[in-house]
Amino acid sequence: MGNLLFQQARKAVQQAEMKVKGATTPEQLALAQEEIIKAKNDLSSAFAQSTTAEKKQLAELQNNIESLEQALPEDTF
Repeated sequence: MGNLLFQQARKAVQQAEMKVKGATTPEQLALAQEEIIKAKNDLSSAFAQSTTAEKKQLAELQNNIESLEQALPEDTF
């Protein structure tokens, strides 16, 4: 069945990526910020329950989230 927390974190990062890429209005930017926060929380939860291989993938996903944060205007956070 796999690690459900890992799967949830991966999905949250994907959703955050889609929100950030499509965000053009202040409302959309705010929603993108919320998705990033959710993804970061999901990544944190998943990390404690993951295998070494999953942790490597989670670290890559964390890097993706950090890149997304940098892509948003500074006044968003």
